[in-house]
Amino acid sequence: MNRSLFLSFLFLLYGVREAHSQRFTVMSWNVENLFDCRDDSLKDDGEFLPESERRWTLGRYWRKQDQLARTIAAVEPQNGWPLLVGLMEVENDSVVFDLARRSPLRRAGYDFLVTQSPDVRGIDVALLYQPSCFRLISHSSVRVPSVQNGFRPTRDILHATGTLPSGDTLHVLAVHLPSRAGNSRQSSKHRELAMSAICTLLDSLQGKKTVLMGDFNAEPSDPLLKMLADRMVSLMPQRKSDLRKAKGTYVYQGHWGYLDHIFVSPALLPQAQPQAEVAAFPFLTDKDGHPFRTYRGPYYAGGISDHFPVFVELEF
Repeated sequence: MNRSLFLSFLFLLYGVREAHSQRFTVMSWNVENLFDCRDDSLKDDGEFLPESERRWTLGRYWRKQDQLARTIAAVEPQNGWPLLVGLMEVENDSVVFDLARRSPLRRAGYDFLVTQSPDVRGIDVALLYQPSCFRLISHSSVRVPSVQNGFRPTRDILHATGTLPSGDTLHVLAVHLPSRAGNSRQSSKHRELAMSAICTLLDSLQGKKTVLMGDFNAEPSDPLLKMLADRMVSLMPQRKSDLRKAKGTYVYQGHWGYLDHIFVSPALLPQAQPQAEVAAFPFLTDKDGHPFRTYRGPYYAGGISDHFPVFVELEF
């Protein structure tokens, strides 16, 4: 009898756990130059104007916005919309407003945050979030001291903090590290400087549940990512034998690489699925199986982005 009561208690406990557990999807995506069609006199955005060589028109702009919305919806077809979507390579808050409020994505009810980075081209980092499930507590843009160290200005680090329905507090960092620019030593030092800023921020969050995501312009084997050791755990494939549906998130001159990453802090690891997924949907790929780019050089290709999105599921 005692054993039966004990088993009944376990089944009841398991049932309560299942009833109260919630799963959320976190997504990160470099959306390849999401620019508006207006000239910003304070930024070098001349290549993305209607009269430029690229002929960036309102028609092409809204086509891209609709495609971005379609992709974000496809990442979470069963349970609604991703809880958090980190976006890299957005020009300003107006293009994020159009995506969140004026594209088909408006049905999701996203709020958003956008950095105000000093990047010469006006490139920023953004975060879409579901305010009903991620109650924003605070947010900030962390400046990378590029100019002080002799580099061009780069993108700020976006840091958002919110509470989940479970009562957990979640810290979210969205980043876009400087370009590899031919893998020169100068560009490597710049990326190391940006990573040092990220590590300083992570040290202040030690022991807290944290997600770090974005375009790191570094593959899993890059020594740059070793700076995160003992701070964060990568959810990206570390070896070719770990590859699943995609060869990488980005391809350059035929070489595939994982430049886009999602990391979680050790405190969050038990609630994350073992490995992030690459959303290599058929409509995101070209005839060669590569990410379907918006532009090939100055020529309009009609695609969505030169990066595949990555996403991971968390359970609370």
